[in-house]
Amino acid sequence: MSDSLRGTGPATGPGTGSSGSGGNSELREFLRSRRARITPEAVGLSPQPGTRRVPGLRREEVAQLAGVSVDYYVRLERGRGANVSEAVLDAVARALLLDDTERAHLYALARPARSRRRPLPPQRVRAGLYRILDTLGDTPALILGRRTDVLAANRLARAFYTDFDALPHRERNMARFIFLDEAARELYTDWEHSARGTVAALHLYAGAHPHDPQLAELIGELSVRDTDFRRWWADHDVLERTYGAKRYRHPLVGELTLDYEAFHPTGDPDQILGVHTAEPGSPSEHALRLLANWTAGPAAAASPEEASRTPPSRPGQ
Repeated sequence: MSDSLRGTGPATGPGTGSSGSGGNSELREFLRSRRARITPEAVGLSPQPGTRRVPGLRREEVAQLAGVSVDYYVRLERGRGANVSEAVLDAVARALLLDDTERAHLYALARPARSRRRPLPPQRVRAGLYRILDTLGDTPALILGRRTDVLAANRLARAFYTDFDALPHRERNMARFIFLDEAARELYTDWEHSARGTVAALHLYAGAHPHDPQLAELIGELSVRDTDFRRWWADHDVLERTYGAKRYRHPLVGELTLDYEAFHPTGDPDQILGVHTAEPGSPSEHALRLLANWTAGPAAAASPEEASRTPPSRPGQ
């Protein structure tokens, strides 16, 4: 995902619907946002005389770098590049210095599959995946579906984030939690970084499923209710969840640093199994144990503070 903080225009919803100028609006805005972040010097072009009316590269400069005519690139950026070849898309990706995730997003936007217009089937979590979540008793783990919907979460994940099972089905969504629940802004130490990553993940999903009406509803709601979301959605950044580390400030157990890993279960590429772990022996691992003990049931300590009076068990005990 790009680290640029520059916006590129008003927020737009997902999809490839027409706007006033027609064509594929999502492709148009994505290409505009990518060239706006690149200076001519960054790609080896000599500065041209005169005042530049737009930040970043001009269309003719992208066309020059990609080895296509200006007219052809203009049609492509306007979302009218029907049957665009793989070679041209690769050349444009190189010209715009796209990373692998952005390149895949460009392909999805420029060459949408007709089958994606069919209604999406409901998502189901297999019984075996539920059992996996239950076995991870000391580790927050959840399964995200389309649009960052929370399809399932183990006990510790519900204690760590929020009790998704207690929410109406429509509200069991990680993006809604991050942007609309004030507790999320306290939980994430670097809330902006996590929130922008969520927006970028939604943009990547939108490229693969441009005709998802529930996504359009979600984007519309978040754009109306949160100015940060509306501004960052206009950046058109994309991100694929893989792995990393995040810092948290939990109201019950304090500061934690957790690593996360994202897995795609076989059978549904739109599901992600997200698992959080702490370094063995670290204060973060101890904090997770306190939270797990507190949420384990009647036999557990009445609070994390009480549980902390008992030293954690050591290997072999």
